[in-house]
Amino acid sequence: MTTDVSGLTLLGHATPQPTTPEAAVLETVPNPQPGVAYCVRFTAPEFTSLCPMTGQPDFAHLVIDYVPDALLVESKSLKLFLTAFRNHGAFHEDCTVGIGRRLVAAAKPVWLRIGGYWYPRGGIPIDVFYQTGPAPEGIWIPPQEVPGYRGRG
Repeated sequence: MTTDVSGLTLLGHATPQPTTPEAAVLETVPNPQPGVAYCVRFTAPEFTSLCPMTGQPDFAHLVIDYVPDALLVESKSLKLFLTAFRNHGAFHEDCTVGIGRRLVAAAKPVWLRIGGYWYPRGGIPIDVFYQTGPAPEGIWIPPQEVPGYRGRG
């Protein structure tokens, strides 16, 4: 089975880092298993962005689950998109929900959820969750199982 990758512009060569999330290109490839209901998970345990007020770095563990329809998210383009946030100032909620909405716009999945498990800012961890609706029936969607922040002890 082959997948048509002829339209991809980022895969297979050195690619410059996008300077902003808006400038980043999210690419997709045809789903090689059309008509089969399954879940795809991306985990980004070292996501970073900047606090829009102080410019200090913020860190999160992102877990993205989606049930594809006709398209899959191409992983190199996702990595470049996520790293474009490193110099981007935005609140945790805006980053998490914005990433989910961009993925939905690009891949048009049957269903998507994203959990943003943010490390403390000002002593308070903030977790942000977004999903497009109820999980589809009959598909195994594993729990995200990211433990709540416990500090050092």
